[in-house]
Amino acid sequence: MVAELRSVLITGCSSGIGAAACEGLRARGYRVIATARREQDVARLAQAGFDALRLDLADPASIERGVSQVLEMTQGKLFGLFNNAAYGQPGAVEDLTREMLQAQFETNFFGTQELTNGIIPVMRAQGFGRIVYNSSILGLAAFPYRGAYNASKFALEGLVDTLRLELRGSGISVVLIEPGPIESRFRENAYAVYVRNLQGRPSVHAQSYVAMERRLRAKAAVAPFTLPPDAVVKRLVHALEARHPKPRYFVTVPTYLFAILRRLLPTRWLDRVLLMASGGGRH
Repeated sequence: MVAELRSVLITGCSSGIGAAACEGLRARGYRVIATARREQDVARLAQAGFDALRLDLADPASIERGVSQVLEMTQGKLFGLFNNAAYGQPGAVEDLTREMLQAQFETNFFGTQELTNGIIPVMRAQGFGRIVYNSSILGLAAFPYRGAYNASKFALEGLVDTLRLELRGSGISVVLIEPGPIESRFRENAYAVYVRNLQGRPSVHAQSYVAMERRLRAKAAVAPFTLPPDAVVKRLVHALEARHPKPRYFVTVPTYLFAILRRLLPTRWLDRVLLMASGGGRH
């Protein structure tokens, strides 16, 4: 258990990793400030006993308001920030419009860092803090038909690596968690985005989309090596409580594997492995 009550802000708490992080950190004595984009999810989190706020990372006004509310609740202090909120826009790169890519980056990249930049001055002033980003195996290796999400996570990894260097000596630790397949509503949410933005549009990838749709709709199907959200929470706890947290935490066998393969294999060989592992986008 933590020695004192410490406040941690978590984004994307409506389900999956975010919801598990809220429960796991509260059980360890943290004061959890849980955020979600939809009002009904915020109300449900509040009913569960969390300090709950609405936060939409695609809306700068929502971010500014959220930072002010958090600092008011915590008397201007904050121990930790867990940047968890994200979603996936499925589809072949050549079918993605500028608007689809912008929307993907607004939440997964721009909004995430805008929120973080609002918190960094607080942590600088107090001389300590932990900023943890939930990235993905797809920030290390690119799978087909996930181009928008791949790009947002690759960009996030580069930004976080830079931020870690720039905050050296500030007392603020910057950490990446890189999960592979985790039990969540990610596929369900991705399918809803696909239906809204791409389904039914003419595409040379139409046949591949049939298999992709089947994968996204298959609620009972579980990818090999899938772990529960608590596997991520375990790494989050270490990132928050270790005296010297690691810069990166891998979660699930595929993440460890592809982190190694991308260093060892020539690009063409790695491409073949990625195509096989993804079933050409079907898995």
